[in-house]
Amino acid sequence: MTENPGTTAAVDADALAGRFAQMFAALAGNIERVVRGKREKVELALTCLLAEGHLLIEDVPGVGKTTLARALSASVEAEWARIQFTPDLLPSDITGVSIFNQGTSAFEFHPGPIFANLAVADEINRGSPKTQSALLEVMEERRVTVEGVPHPVPRPFMVIATQNPVDMDGTYPLPEAQLDRFLMRISMGYPDHQAEVALLAGAPTGATLDQMPPVMSREDLARMIDFAQRLHVAPPLFDYLVRVVAATREHPDLRLGASPRASIALLRAARVRAAAAGRSYIVPEDVKALAVPVIAHRLIVTPEAELRGRSGADVVTEALGGVPTPQAAGV
Repeated sequence: MTENPGTTAAVDADALAGRFAQMFAALAGNIERVVRGKREKVELALTCLLAEGHLLIEDVPGVGKTTLARALSASVEAEWARIQFTPDLLPSDITGVSIFNQGTSAFEFHPGPIFANLAVADEINRGSPKTQSALLEVMEERRVTVEGVPHPVPRPFMVIATQNPVDMDGTYPLPEAQLDRFLMRISMGYPDHQAEVALLAGAPTGATLDQMPPVMSREDLARMIDFAQRLHVAPPLFDYLVRVVAATREHPDLRLGASPRASIALLRAARVRAAAAGRSYIVPEDVKALAVPVIAHRLIVTPEAELRGRSGADVVTEALGGVPTPQAAGV
């Protein structure tokens, strides 16, 4: 994206939205070279990145969670780092440490792997609660404080965490405060029959992560992020979005509804989805399409509702059905 929508007032917003859509499709196509048959999941991951959010990918082992995270990292010409979470991982292994330099007689900060544009936290729920908490500050404030000194992380910055189901051996459930910091949670799911056949047939000769060229620079990515967050939102859309989120706070099947952070996250994601569709404004369908992956993981279902098989996704779907859709709100 060569134009900077934040500084060039005369640029046509529709033309920029069309350019945004082209670049979004190029990123998705590049990732699909190694993540096959998962176009929807790929687009959700890209939406999360361009909304400057963090992504939690939750599923059983072997369905491509880490592959998606690494493919997303490889598609952008930016720094990335992988952190393998284990029970003995320490917070300083993530954030970095201050080491005494005898030559200067002073402590020098040595940044950890979290100081990357894209930080892949692999199997995050295998880390201890103390280690998991090392991510709380950086995921919210984009900085790490070590010995009272704040150290900002680069922009863009995104944590892409993978997680095995919490009932598997050797895992620790993520606390609610940390789940709320993930803009979106997705599940990969098993590939369909044709996709898995193609995966096997192309295994010896197909594209690999090491062969993936970046299709976008860090500067282009930053311009896309800035443009998406300036998309027009009509007043009825703000009202509609807040009503959807507020409906979860009043639902009898929940102990905890969605916070205002969920409203902000849903708005940011909806703007990116609109730009990816080549529009310079959002419509109610953008909110509806993203409500479940953005809101559901932030909700706590009551034990009684959980015994009945109810989930956060069910509640969000009901909330969408119970809130009237504004007419022609995006124009």
